[in-house]
Order: sequence, then structure tokens, then C-alpha cells
Amino acid sequence: MVKTNKTLIDIEYSDESTADLRGRQSVRTTFKLSERSIHALSILACQLGIKQKSLFDHLIDDMQALHVIARASEEVDPREHRVAKTFVISRKTLENLEQVCSRFHTPRDVLVEFSIERILPLISKEKEKHEKRKILVEELRHYLSTGSEILEKAEEILGEADPVFEKILMMMKYVKNTCSEVEMFVKRGERMEDF
Repeated sequence: MVKTNKTLIDIEYSDESTADLRGRQSVRTTFKLSERSIHALSILACQLGIKQKSLFDHLIDDMQALHVIARASEEVDPREHRVAKTFVISRKTLENLEQVCSRFHTPRDVLVEFSIERILPLISKEKEKHEKRKILVEELRHYLSTGSEILEKAEEILGEADPVFEKILMMMKYVKNTCSEVEMFVKRGERMEDF
């Protein structure tokens, strides 16, 4: 039988730690939000390469911001079309949301909508970067084309067995792979263009 240090086990698996783990459990909940907010959440999560749950949890876990939003928020425009959308969020996030809604008598959907509005400036910044990335992709394609010409010239004047040709070939493979990865990233950013 393996002997364990009882004190170490007590520290690592206290009731507080268990509560924290339960707070991280995923739960499903539905909000009625504008299509714009749903789209914004999706776009930014995709662009940053994170799950919507992580972004949602980040927005709602900021209790200070939630309090400010709850105090300042007004009813959303009832004429704007709302869509019922189910999200996966952490139990702790849902509890924070419910707590603030109860304390300030603010509807959940309004609080969530205004929380999502906070990310719109991030999307604007990402859109600006996206336009700059598109320019750089064109420059990379030109660089790749020039490098391919140099590789062909090296093969012609040195031959495939020459170490300089081999180094240029290795470099061009790396450049081609990098260019493809950058193009995929820019392609992913196209979702922002019409937002």
C-alpha cells in the first residue's frame, strides 16, 4: 500500500477547491439577443482562436463591469429582432449573471447584450489589422514568386545536388508553408469584413 501525506491531500482537495471545480462545470443557457451580438461573439472568438464559452465567461466574470452595465443599461429596443440562442457557459458565470440581475433588477438578456457590446471595439481593431494583413499576404505571395524564380535559377546553374540549392529549397518550402498559414488566417478574418 502506498503511503500518502494526509496534510498535502487536505490542501489539494479542500471543499473550496471542489466548489471552484464545480464552478467550472459547463451549463447550457438560452438568451434572447440581437443577431448582431450573436455574430460579434462568434466572430471575435473565431478571430482570437478561442471558444465562445471562454469569451463569454471572460465578459461575464468581470463583476465590476457587470455592475456598471447593470446600473447604466436601459431596456433594449423592443423593435429590434431578437433570436433565442443557447450558449455553453460555466456555472460560475451563470451564477454571477443571476446575482447581478437580481441585485440590480436588470433582465439577463439586457445584461448579456450590453456585455457583448463591450467587444465591438476589439472587432473594429481586428478589422483594421485584417486589412493590413491582406496587404502583407499580397507581399508574401510576391516574395514567394520571387523566391521560386531564384530556386529555379539555382537548380539551373548549380544542379539539385548542390548544397546551396538544397538550402534555398528548404527555405522556399518553409516560406511556402508560412505563406499558406498566413493565407488561412486572413481567410478566417473575412468573416469580419461585412460586420
